[in-house]
Amino acid sequence: MLPSTTDSVVQTARLTKVFRDFWRRPKVRAVDQLDFEVRRGEVFGLLGPNGSGKSTTIKILLGLLFPTSGSVRILGRPPRDVRVKARLGFLPEESYLYPYLNAPETLDFFGRLSGLSRHERRRRVGALIEMVGLSAARNRPLREYSKGMARRIGLAQALINDPELLLLDEPTTGLDPIGAREVKDLILELKSRGKTILLCSHLLAHAEDVCDRIGILYGGRLCVIGPVSDLLAKQQLTQITLPSLPPASFDRVRAVLDEVAEPGSVTVGHPVDRLETYFLRVIEEARQVRPETGGAGAGRFEPSLFRKLEPASPAEVIERLTQAAPEPSPAAPEPEAAPAEPAAPAPSRFLERLVMPHEPPPAKRPEAPEPVEPPAGACAPERRSVIDRLVKKPSPGPEAQKPPSQ
Repeated sequence: MLPSTTDSVVQTARLTKVFRDFWRRPKVRAVDQLDFEVRRGEVFGLLGPNGSGKSTTIKILLGLLFPTSGSVRILGRPPRDVRVKARLGFLPEESYLYPYLNAPETLDFFGRLSGLSRHERRRRVGALIEMVGLSAARNRPLREYSKGMARRIGLAQALINDPELLLLDEPTTGLDPIGAREVKDLILELKSRGKTILLCSHLLAHAEDVCDRIGILYGGRLCVIGPVSDLLAKQQLTQITLPSLPPASFDRVRAVLDEVAEPGSVTVGHPVDRLETYFLRVIEEARQVRPETGGAGAGRFEPSLFRKLEPASPAEVIERLTQAAPEPSPAAPEPEAAPAEPAAPAPSRFLERLVMPHEPPPAKRPEAPEPVEPPAGACAPERRSVIDRLVKKPSPGPEAQKPPSQ
């Protein structure tokens, strides 16, 4: 059983998932003894190569898969609890949306599934479409969207219910650099409003920009976990950044560095800007000249759509700690059998037969005795007579019997 802590939104303890073949033999150990937690109000990055168990872990957290062993808690409850699902937002790796609906119809559909009122759906749908930069394409069916535009509307549906915990599986897949930058800005805005975000991504630069802590998986096992700044820091090097100096001042600084450092260990050069920053600067300058575009435009975060989560008061913390802990779910529960569907009501003609007066069953006819097959020799004379008639030469007629005339 997991300990109850008020700061943990996601908790796993010795989480293991083994996929088996038809004969129930272990085939793939996708997740192996996984222990980690996601704290309230942070962005946690779950990283790893293909097949390392990231998507399997996400599906277990969503209650879509049963763990083989171990324990999982989401917001202090089991993953399959309906009260937990109402507080989640999920963006899958592939956006499976109805291609014949447009953006407002798609978000309205997911808003209905989330139980939002008509007024709230109408308010949030328009603001979310503008926030993800699809105002110019809001009335086009989704089958005409590019992969990046479909990714944007998928992100909007994950935010339709203002979730407390947001699970993002490869959120920047298919997005251009502008869209990827807007997604990162949106994640930081949601974090500033107290949301908790679990992020899976192959783009390490994006995870580096937004994540507070990261965990790296390989072969289903957690290799390392910790704050990004601590994991990436090179403790054996010291970096000094100075503005451009005149040649005389630069020579004096270089002479001092050569005195205190080993020969050849000092590197002097100009800092290099990141390609993403340079690309966004060029696009922003072009947008100032020509703001209109036929594709996805610039999004704008709408703070009124998301409630700000305040930290729990001391009284609430004491109340949560004194509450009885929830019953742990079994390690590998078997899926319950679906209840049998009730039989369809009988048609009226069957009811009429049931209420008709009872008639005695018809008398049973005596069964005819089975014919006894005669012995083989009994049928021989009859068969010979039939053959004789078939091969007997026909008798001549009266004209044929008259003697020939003289």
